[in-house]
Amino acid sequence: MSHSPRLLVTGASGALGRLVVEALLERVEPSRVVAAVRDPAKLADLAARGVEVRAADYEQPATLAAAFAGIDRLLLISSNAVGQRLPQHANVIAAAKDAGVGLIAYTSILHADRSPLGLAVEHVQTEASLADSGVPFALLRNSWYLENYFGVIAPALEHGLVFGSAGEGRIAAASRADYAAAAAAVLTATEDQGGKIYELAGDDAFTMAEWAATLAEVGGKPVAYRDLPQADYAALLVQHGLPEGFAGLLADSDVGASKGGLFDDGGALARLIGRPTTTLKAALAAALKG
Repeated sequence: MSHSPRLLVTGASGALGRLVVEALLERVEPSRVVAAVRDPAKLADLAARGVEVRAADYEQPATLAAAFAGIDRLLLISSNAVGQRLPQHANVIAAAKDAGVGLIAYTSILHADRSPLGLAVEHVQTEASLADSGVPFALLRNSWYLENYFGVIAPALEHGLVFGSAGEGRIAAASRADYAAAAAAVLTATEDQGGKIYELAGDDAFTMAEWAATLAEVGGKPVAYRDLPQADYAALLVQHGLPEGFAGLLADSDVGASKGGLFDDGGALARLIGRPTTTLKAALAAALKG
């Protein structure tokens, strides 16, 4: 591998992908960064800054073969097409192998191998595909994003309630920017990353009752958390306009959190990024400022 490896980020127009590219640009020259996206026009601003933008669609292997040419290290950001992730990821892994990519870093889920969350299934399958590929890989097992809860801030402040099925489960969430910084650190590391497994989580875990109390403090209005049975919470989400499948997934994830599925106190994320992770209070304050 060259002393200045070329680094590619898939899904680079997404919320996480863009942040990873920005984090990479803080570490390396733009000429070393390649942003892969279905529609390159969406990243014209990055192209203007010297980042090479390439077309890549998880469902079109021919685009992947062209996109990965000359790439040394690749970040596979997991697809958002739940239920279709495995074949999409398999296409990326196969194309990366054919292109001679030296490292695939993959955004998995926290403690995927023992996670109680239904979301973990496709991540475990992808991890197995990586192991079978023979390509060196690193696993970035991310816990929850603090941003996952931003959509309920306004209704929680308006009605004084936030609902869920997480019970007393502690959620070690961090910001997307934290996870993006970790991915950039792995892609640019001088130490060999093949075989590394990072369990990445926020420094300060919280229960949903504590989340509500923190929002109340920051927002200046009373907010309480009301725990519901899984089926009732899913039904409530459907009632508020979410598709049934997505509502079920969110309710299942909450129940998984109640079983410890989103908790880790190992501190790997903070060590990897060289600073404390974003606090819940800071994230909520920033969200309220808009």
